Amino acid sequence: MKDYIYPAIFLHNADDTYTVTFPDLPGCITEGKNLKQAMAFAQSALNEWLLYHIDNKMEIPTASIDKAFELKPGESTSYICANLKDTRAVKKTISIPKWMDEKVSEMGLSLSKVLQDALISRFND
Repeated sequence: MKDYIYPAIFLHNADDTYTVTFPDLPGCITEGKNLKQAMAFAQSALNEWLLYHIDNKMEIPTASIDKAFELKPGESTSYICANLKDTRAVKKTISIPKWMDEKVSEMGLSLSKVLQDALISRFND
C-alpha cells in the first residue's frame, strides 16, 4: 500500500490539551489530552480519513509537504505518517491435526487469536 505523509497543525489549548487539524484533508481533526496522545490520535485520524476515502473511491489530496503554513499563536506543525493496514477479518479454511483442535477447545482458546499471535510473532522476527 502507498505511503502517506501529511502535515498537521497542532494547537496547544489553554487547558493544556491539543487540537490537531490537517490542512490538506477537510474534516480530518482530532484532540488529545497531551502532546503524546494528540500525536497518536493524529495518526489514527489520518489512517481513518484515508481508509474511508480509499474504500469509497474518493480522491486523496496531494500532501503539501513543502508548503510553509501561516501559524497562529500556540500552533506548531509536524508531519504524520499513515500506517494503513486493512484490519478487516477474512475467512480462511485451515487444516490442523485433530489433537490440536481438541487441545485448543479444551483450553478455551480462540484458534483465530492463536494463529494471529503466531503470525505477528513470525512477522516480527
